[in-house]
Amino acid sequence: MRQAIRSLILLVLTLLVPATGARAEILAMLNYETKPEHVARKEGIAIIDVDPKSPTFGKMLMDIPLPPDLVAHHIYFNKDKSKAYITALGKSILHVMDLTRFPYRMKAVPLPTCKVMEDVVFSDDGKTWYLTCMGSSAVVMGDAATDTPTKTVTAPSGPAFIKYPHGISIHGGIDRLIITSTVRATDLGDPGETVTVLEASTGKVLSTHKVSLKPSPSGEAPVETMFLPRANPPVAYITTMYGGTLWMAAWNPPNKSFDFSQVDDLGKRGQGVLLEMEHNKKGDRLYVTAAKPGHVNVYDVSDPRKPAILKAIPAGPGAHHLAFSAEERYLFVQNSLLNLPGISDGSVTVIDVAKGEPIASMDTLKNQGLNPNCIILLPQRP
Repeated sequence: MRQAIRSLILLVLTLLVPATGARAEILAMLNYETKPEHVARKEGIAIIDVDPKSPTFGKMLMDIPLPPDLVAHHIYFNKDKSKAYITALGKSILHVMDLTRFPYRMKAVPLPTCKVMEDVVFSDDGKTWYLTCMGSSAVVMGDAATDTPTKTVTAPSGPAFIKYPHGISIHGGIDRLIITSTVRATDLGDPGETVTVLEASTGKVLSTHKVSLKPSPSGEAPVETMFLPRANPPVAYITTMYGGTLWMAAWNPPNKSFDFSQVDDLGKRGQGVLLEMEHNKKGDRLYVTAAKPGHVNVYDVSDPRKPAILKAIPAGPGAHHLAFSAEERYLFVQNSLLNLPGISDGSVTVIDVAKGEPIASMDTLKNQGLNPNCIILLPQRP
């Protein structure tokens, strides 16, 4: 009897192993555009297997065309990952993709008050989205159920102002948004040096703060900001694109305001064009990309107010957006920024998180003369 049970277990395991292996894949969604040297411009969204252990690693499984003059920029999930939001630099149109139906369906949401769409965040309850508009110096608030705009926030002058907004992060517990002032969209000039704080529930502009130790105009161009989850009191980090520095906004509960301080200068280590940030699930590690020459910097943020650099992991020129695999075994780095020379390699670097080193490069788009502009990993559906 025992031998029969053992034989049955072995049979089941034998049947399961190849089936599991066949399903081994990590699907990434990447919007892309042709490299500048191509005469015929092309844009689209590719779904590619980026699992380095998969037999179909690098295979493009789906190619969704986009208008060639859209200049699709970033992709964001809503709270339950049922929709993906694609921002655009070339047209005032936000595309929303329904991920619950296959093939995926996209609808175009015209937003005439928003020029050069950049980043999107969602309220804690998932009912409201906020979109930065770098070309019109505005923030658009929208209903996340109907995807209709509800309010356009501007503040052109005075002690609290919004100028060239790019990065945005939200903390529902203190009802605050932090927004970066980056660069003029037309030529990447006139770099800002401030971040602006808004009341998230109303969109009221509260204050603007300099994030540079240099005399004004410093030209730091703060670009991204991110609240670290579970930090108490709240802490947000800010990257400066031209300054090469990492800043911190630490919430001061008695004053109901932020204290700002520089916490690292990556320029001293030969890195420049700081861009995106990501954290692990535990919240004790912060990952920061630098496009020049192409690195992912790992910080210990066990104490959120005292981030400590652990190492710099090589990536490709233009190291930009980051995405963790579900179990955080891998970190994927999209290497391209705005088709700019020297920082638009076009590859995706695969990093082994435990080893802290790159183990593979996904060159599918690069080999076709295309540059990926963003990477997100599709949710694993049952």
